[in-house]
Amino acid sequence: MTIKDTPEEWEIRATRTPFTGAKTSVRTDDVVMPDGSVATRDYQVHPGSVAVLALDEDDRVLLINQYRHPVRHKLWEIPAGLLDVPGENPLHAAQRELYEEAHVKAEDWRVLTDLYTTPGGCDEAVRIFLARNLSEAEGERFAAEHEETDMQHARVPVDELVRGILAGELHNTCLVTGVLSLVAARQGDGVEALRPAVAPWPARPFEA
Repeated sequence: MTIKDTPEEWEIRATRTPFTGAKTSVRTDDVVMPDGSVATRDYQVHPGSVAVLALDEDDRVLLINQYRHPVRHKLWEIPAGLLDVPGENPLHAAQRELYEEAHVKAEDWRVLTDLYTTPGGCDEAVRIFLARNLSEAEGERFAAEHEETDMQHARVPVDELVRGILAGELHNTCLVTGVLSLVAARQGDGVEALRPAVAPWPARPFEA
């Protein structure tokens, strides 16, 4: 048996959108099950996201601290954001988010990992990049608004983040997945063997 996720789509008898928000919506599908019965499935429709594990020359990860209202927590996270334009190149979106949230640019970009954040209730797909050779970005800083006006920044050693993750002190999906993926890559074939920054992404196809 090959352990690999495969695309598949079961028959949908009916679909409706009971809620449409500014960035996402909720869809209700009547899906035909393998035994022929029909079950209703509600899920959030999401444009997709990118995240950046930015690693400096001292092996520290660039973090931001931001209030997340649904979970009533201020979470330490890596820079991330939505794919605002359908078909947008995820690398360009990641570079934009790193600039806007941290005023940093990177010379070396690779795909660290791809994931579905909550496949049982949301179709969000996220691509996490590894960014290295960091430097201060040029130009004016991005004007923050809403939760971002209270954002804090830090650079934390990888080993310290691993300890915090395993201790249950850090919870953000992209931070946890990104840091542990980096450690796994180092213990495997090395970060140089990671996929290139423009590697295909079937979950959110784009023009390179």
